[in-house]
Parts: sequence; C-alpha cells; structure tokens
Amino acid sequence: MNKDKYVFAQLVEFLDCFKFRRIVTKYNGDKYVKHLTCWNQFLAMMFGQLANRESLRDLIVALDAHRTKCYHLGMGKNISKSSLARANQDRDYRIFEEFAFYLVGEARKRCYNDIFELGGNVYAFDSTTIDLCLSVFWWAKF
Repeated sequence: MNKDKYVFAQLVEFLDCFKFRRIVTKYNGDKYVKHLTCWNQFLAMMFGQLANRESLRDLIVALDAHRTKCYHLGMGKNISKSSLARANQDRDYRIFEEFAFYLVGEARKRCYNDIFELGGNVYAFDSTTIDLCLSVFWWAKF
C-alpha cells in the first residue's frame, strides 16, 4: 500500500498554480469549460512529455492505465482523447507559452553558475558502454 505521494504529484508541487490561473484568466482559457480545465490539460500534456508518449492516442492509453491514480496525480477525472484533442486545438497557446517563459525565468533565477568552483578535488566518472564488433575485437566479449 502506497502511503507517499507519487513522483508526478511531487513535481507538480513545484509549479506555481496561482501564476498559471492568472495567465488563464488573462486569456479567458477556462471560459465555458466544465471538465477539462487548462490546468488539467497542462498536467496531461506534462505527463505525456515525462512519460515519453509519442502520440495523443499513446498518451490516452497511458492515462487509462493509471485511471485510478489520476486524482492523486492532480489531474482530477480521467481525460478522453476527443476532449484533449479539442482542447489542444481550440485553447489559446499563449497560456502555455507564457507559463513556459515564466518557468524558464524561475529556473534561471535559481540556476547556480559557480558549480565548478568547489573546494578540493573534483572527479568525473564515465560509465558509457562502447559496443565493439566481435569479428574485429575478439577479446571484447561481455
């Protein structure tokens, strides 16, 4: 039994939903909307990006697989493909653009530029695997 918050819900906590609501109000994004608000659309698209979904149908399949967790992820009710497609088509893109610019600005404020000015020695290890052709490098068996 899971007692902690999901990782996605923890990521959503970092977002300023009040700033997002002000932007939505500025562009009348939730006017005449009953179920799929701009915030829910944003969270669904963010989930799709973080889950590396390749299409809208793929995203909806992933959301359906997590249907029981959608409320705990912060998305509310489950989202249908047609309503998400309609929202992506009809909503003003400037809502999400302005919020993205705001998030980039916040990230730049919190960026630490002097990361390599550390006291003492700094070591970097590379664990990249290099694939070799066994016909040429017969000794390079895994």
